[in-house]
Amino acid sequence: MREEIAAAVVFVKRLVQMNDNLSNSKIDEFSSCLSTILVSRFRNHWYADKPFKGQGYRCIRINPCDPKDDVLEQAAKKCGLKFWDLNMPSEMTLWVDPDEVYCRCVANLLIISNSLC
Repeated sequence: MREEIAAAVVFVKRLVQMNDNLSNSKIDEFSSCLSTILVSRFRNHWYADKPFKGQGYRCIRINPCDPKDDVLEQAAKKCGLKFWDLNMPSEMTLWVDPDEVYCRCVANLLIISNSLC
């Protein structure tokens, strides 16, 4: 679980780093907060033998109908940022599953290998 969360956090961190308005220390603080929140959130929703079980709960999603993801907003708030400071894409779905982390931004699908951590 921790490897998959680390891969997801690295991916989100890279998106946030495209925002020149935030310092590296603030981005690192946000990443740390996000990791802590995800570990706590996923602890009882991780099924290595059934990766699709709980998949919706482990999903980070932003779209025009729901432009703020609660987990990202919570991590931002915890380190003194507002969600909009993160400058996230307008549409993104990030699934964090056992042995696999993958993202769909608008119509593109990106598989994030755990080995990239």
